[in-house]
Parts: sequence; C-alpha cells; structure tokens
Amino acid sequence: MTEERLAALEARLNKLEDEAAIRRLIASYGPLVDSGAADEVAALWTADGCYDVDEIFLDGQAAISAMVRSTGHQRWIQGGCAHFVGPPHVTIKGDNAVAVCHSLMIVHEGGRFVVRRATANHWRLCREENGWAVTVRTNRVLDGRPESPALLRQAGD
Repeated sequence: MTEERLAALEARLNKLEDEAAIRRLIASYGPLVDSGAADEVAALWTADGCYDVDEIFLDGQAAISAMVRSTGHQRWIQGGCAHFVGPPHVTIKGDNAVAVCHSLMIVHEGGRFVVRRATANHWRLCREENGWAVTVRTNRVLDGRPESPALLRQAGD
C-alpha cells in the first residue's frame, strides 16, 4: 500500500513539474523575443520545429532565429514592444503536450502603448533529452475568423 501511494505521489509530482517546465518555457518567449535573444528564442523549439503565424511560416530554428534578427523585428524592439503570452492551459500525454493561450503584441506609438495584435496560440511540445521543446506553435489573430478561437478549443488535441 505504501509503495502504491508513493508511486501515485511521484506521478503527481512529475506531472506538476512537467506543467511548470512547459509554463516556464512559454512564459520565456516574450522576454526573450523582446530583448532580441535570437538564439535563445530559437532554442525553445526542436531543431525541426516550426512557428506558424498568420503572415509567416518559420521552419526550423535557423528561420526562427533569423526572424528575431530581422530588420522588421529589430525595429519593433527599438520602438518599444512587449509580447505578452497569457497563462497556458497545458495537457500532457506521455512525452508530448499541448498548450493553448492568448498572446498580445503591445507597441509604443505616439507616446502611448497600443495593442497591435491579439492572437490565439496553440503549442505542441515534446520532451527531449534536456527538457521540453516546442515542435509547432500556431498563432492566429483574433479578428473574428473561426479558426482563431478553434485553436483555443484544441487544448488536448
């Protein structure tokens, strides 16, 4: 009986630790991308991971790193911007996980801060040797199109 209880407790602790690690990974995206830490942003993904945003599709860590280093992104940083990623709802199945959340891109314009975009985020992650990593992140602007809120409903898919 004690061994069963200990095993159950260990399983619960492992799940909580995995959820905390995934939440930390997702929360690190905003500060890293807003500080221009291109290699660190790219390292959140698996080597072959992709980032699917409405207007761009980034395939692999090199493309993700290049996006952060791009002139356009550097202009956002220089002008003042904040990528805020809301708390994710995380579902773990073995060595794979799905997380859904909202994100906001806030920019400094004309002496004030303005929400440039609000998006639905769907993250697919996997456990690698050194911890959790993103395999696919899909973002869609919340502008009334049906696929945006549909991403948020895919919490366990």
